[in-house]
Amino acid sequence: MYWEQKGPANTEAVAKLAIQRAKELKIKHIVVASNSGATVEHFLNQGLEVVCVTHHVGFTAPGEDEMPAATRQKLSDNGVRVLTTTHLMAGLDRALRGKFGGVYPSEIIAQTLRMLGQGVKVCTEISGMALDAGMIPYGEEVVAVAGSGTGADTALVITPAHSKSFFDTKIKEIICKPREF
Repeated sequence: MYWEQKGPANTEAVAKLAIQRAKELKIKHIVVASNSGATVEHFLNQGLEVVCVTHHVGFTAPGEDEMPAATRQKLSDNGVRVLTTTHLMAGLDRALRGKFGGVYPSEIIAQTLRMLGQGVKVCTEISGMALDAGMIPYGEEVVAVAGSGTGADTALVITPAHSKSFFDTKIKEIICKPREF
């Protein structure tokens, strides 16, 4: 499925397609990018193991956590595991770029994935982050859901690899993504 435009208007339809495809393929785990918790709520009570990956603390402002504690608790109460950690394709490379300028390897990888859309990059990144954190099983396909800002517009079937073996990641299917990004 290809959306005419990127953005949050696609979130509900992305969730339906992602859940449907996960069930068709008997995939048990879904990894969702969500900073406010609104996107991940579309995946509650669907019989899937859900991991929500947020921005790291300090992404918007020093020391600031974008997801309120009450939202974290609500998601936890509904069986969602929430991961807040350094982004796989940022971290120290972003600090070096900010301090000294230039382009660094993880940024080149991120920009290459963005050729398919921001959501494809984020889906790849969050599934690797969830795997590194031990929140999804190694060697299994998962469905990853992300967007181009807020909401969701992209879903992939992916077998992530640990960050130390990033290039072993396999994007098996693009369930949906925007045509324009």
